[in-house]
Amino acid sequence: MMKRGLVITAVAAAAVIGAIGWAFAPRPLEVETARVWRGRFEQSIEEDGRTRLRERYTISAPAAARLARIRLREGDPVHAGDVVAQLTPVMPSMVDERSLREANARLKAAEAAVTGATARVDRARISQEEARFELQRTEKLARDGFVSASRFDSARLALDGTRRELEASLAAREVAAQERAQAAAMVQPAARNDPGTPLPLRAPVSGVVLRVPILSEATVAAGTALLEVGDPSQLEVVVEMLTQDAVLAKPGTRVVVERWGGPSVEGRVRRVEPAAFTKVSALGVEEQRVNVIVDLSQSPEAWAAVGDGFRVTARVITATADDAVQVPVGALFPAEDGVMAAFAVEAGRAVLRPLELSGRGNTMAWVRAGLQPGELVIVYPPPGVADGRRVRARQNP
Repeated sequence: MMKRGLVITAVAAAAVIGAIGWAFAPRPLEVETARVWRGRFEQSIEEDGRTRLRERYTISAPAAARLARIRLREGDPVHAGDVVAQLTPVMPSMVDERSLREANARLKAAEAAVTGATARVDRARISQEEARFELQRTEKLARDGFVSASRFDSARLALDGTRRELEASLAAREVAAQERAQAAAMVQPAARNDPGTPLPLRAPVSGVVLRVPILSEATVAAGTALLEVGDPSQLEVVVEMLTQDAVLAKPGTRVVVERWGGPSVEGRVRRVEPAAFTKVSALGVEEQRVNVIVDLSQSPEAWAAVGDGFRVTARVITATADDAVQVPVGALFPAEDGVMAAFAVEAGRAVLRPLELSGRGNTMAWVRAGLQPGELVIVYPPPGVADGRRVRARQNP
């Protein structure tokens, strides 16, 4: 009987000791976890930008005159050659000998401008033909495997650039022709000594009215801006990037334009302007930034709702990988030896893993070595996490 009592006492004592040990044992630390996965990775630089018309034209008064009330308003469509404003001479001095000579000089200058614009059109057409022949040769060599795909892409982009140059040259020639017509119209009433003949001002290109500074009838001085006209289908995006980021945005780099109120629109970097400027951030820090010009590569129907001066977000894609092991950037932290590391979860314990990274985006990082797809990692590890510490994944409600 005494022996049985001793056994019961020993069992009770062991239970008490076990309960005390369990009560004072460290509890597993609750942590947020995420799973390592494999998929397409994009490393990008994200900045705010604004849209603007590639070409905008200001129609101004060629001489001091009386402006008739303009009926057009912002957003109204116009076609090249349409009369957009009417001017009536108000002073006899407009037809004196001096004014006649000035009008003849402007007409000769306008004719010279048309000749120069025509020469630029011819030169642009020659450049386009050269680019087309180069593309055909490069395409044949690429099919035979003698040149790389990047060389073929460069030739194709060069042909697209010559097309744009030809379009710009044709538009410039049209503008010069309209200016010549305006100059000729100034000479004709002066030659007839008819100061009361109205002078019509015509739209140099097709597009829409962007701005009408003077709505009512008024007397305007020479050079006064009367209307601004532009083609809304010829939009570009201006992105103010930090200079250290802009060096990665080379011409031809892919850009995704987002957060404008519609689906994402693809684009390409056309130019990085050579001169930077200083801009003070919202935190009062001086930053060196530079304008990066982006061409929208999709059809105008995809972004028809976007107008001049709209705010957008541009993601400049600097690196891509189709089959990359990825981990959230919130799981990364610098280790003591300077390399990046993360805590993996193995058998309920945190295990420190040094990592080798190939790239880092806004939300995900591309891991070259150190983690495998399917493993759990601790996201935003709390201060109590250490190598070997017991952890428990927090259950999201």
